Amino acid sequence: MESANNGKIYILMNKPAGFVCTAASDSHKTVFELLPDEIRLLQKEKRGQRLHTVGRLDCDTSGLLLITNDGNFSHKMTNPEFCVEKKYEAVIKNPVSKEEQILYIEKFSKGVLLPAEKKAPEQLSLPCRLSFISETKCLVTVNEGKFHEVRRLFLSVGNEVLNLKRISMGNFTLPDDLAEGMWKNICIT
Repeated sequence: MESANNGKIYILMNKPAGFVCTAASDSHKTVFELLPDEIRLLQKEKRGQRLHTVGRLDCDTSGLLLITNDGNFSHKMTNPEFCVEKKYEAVIKNPVSKEEQILYIEKFSKGVLLPAEKKAPEQLSLPCRLSFISETKCLVTVNEGKFHEVRRLFLSVGNEVLNLKRISMGNFTLPDDLAEGMWKNICIT
């Protein structure tokens, strides 16, 4: 597993909802509990080599999650200066007519004022892309990683996200045949 990547480990996981992206939690299961023991033991290894998630997905968000022990890779994938796109599939509460869809798309393309939520103040989002699959299902592509960003985007236009799944991050796409809770090693060149 390690030799192809010079001792670095890269895992692509289909994170299920209900799991948190931390090494330990008293209240939720962690994504690391979905990995086999021999990989989970790497969590206890020396500083700088520990496995960590590349960014985070909220507890109730599912989909593509990258896990690695390569800090440089994580930095390039998550630092806003690198503008790595993250694409999400969102199911929203209130149906949006064709006419309203045009308004949503236009607002999102200019950036919106994200409402304050928990530990995040009211703040302006960068422009993002939105396309609709149906009146309640859409794809949202963002370049940032603000706290609950996609959920707050929809709150800003008076709607609510019921289900959120990340389907891509940069050049990585969630494979259709990777079931929730499953993972695979990937090679980074």
